[in-house]
Amino acid sequence: MSQTPPPSSYEDLRRVISTRHDALSKRLSQIAAFALANPNDMALETVSEIAARAAVQPSSLIRFAKTFGFDGFSSMQRVFRERLTERQPSYRERIKALKDQSDAPLTAITVLDRFTEAASHALHHLREETKPELLERAIEHLAESRQIYIMGQRRAFPVAAYLNYMLSHLGCRVSLIDSVGGMAFEQARSLSSKDLLLAISFQSYAPDTLAITSRAREQGSKVISITDGPLSPLTTLSDVCFEVEEAQVESFRSLSACMCLSLSLVVCLGYRLEKTTDFDRLFA
Repeated sequence: MSQTPPPSSYEDLRRVISTRHDALSKRLSQIAAFALANPNDMALETVSEIAARAAVQPSSLIRFAKTFGFDGFSSMQRVFRERLTERQPSYRERIKALKDQSDAPLTAITVLDRFTEAASHALHHLREETKPELLERAIEHLAESRQIYIMGQRRAFPVAAYLNYMLSHLGCRVSLIDSVGGMAFEQARSLSSKDLLLAISFQSYAPDTLAITSRAREQGSKVISITDGPLSPLTTLSDVCFEVEEAQVESFRSLSACMCLSLSLVVCLGYRLEKTTDFDRLFA
């Protein structure tokens, strides 16, 4: 019996890990989360160093590599190393470097400086990582849907509300599932195969958002999601999934990249629909 060849690129490996994540053992799932959150460390550190940081045994890393078709850890590590030659450091790495280098006292303006710097890197990362065909497919689904439902809870709610506001100015039939009165499932009851759900959720993922997204899939609705990584439960439930690494300073995260992506989708949809859109009203 021929064995499936291992992933030849980081993007392929990332996709395979995401697809098979739910079937992994607890230990291998732990390694998967570490590997995708720390790809540079996977590329540059030794097996023992990675094992110590991921809180696993070195043998578990070898088993993890073989699970995905590699003959050992070294062959898998080459995939992570090739990634380094193809991209710039992530905004997280740049922000960490900025933090380590800064000896300035904490003042209002230094806080603003750090957040604007983080937002700038997040936006650059969004542009580098977002594939044009992903945007085009999302816009096509939005244009073809009878009605657009939008859901985002907790930290994701401002993104959902902004999308609802902008899409309504385009003249789209749009419904914000805002859960007022605990009525989220009732608000989503009319979702059908002619509709689209735009779901936004970040770790730790809102249970109602995941449940309604799952129901939308069962009903045959198209799903576009905005989330924070390949291990998000939304990835396997979506027709189009945007993985956005948001700006973060300490434990505080902004929504600058998600808002930029949302605005881009709506403006492109407006042109796609060839409406005589009043863009002054859209951005008011």
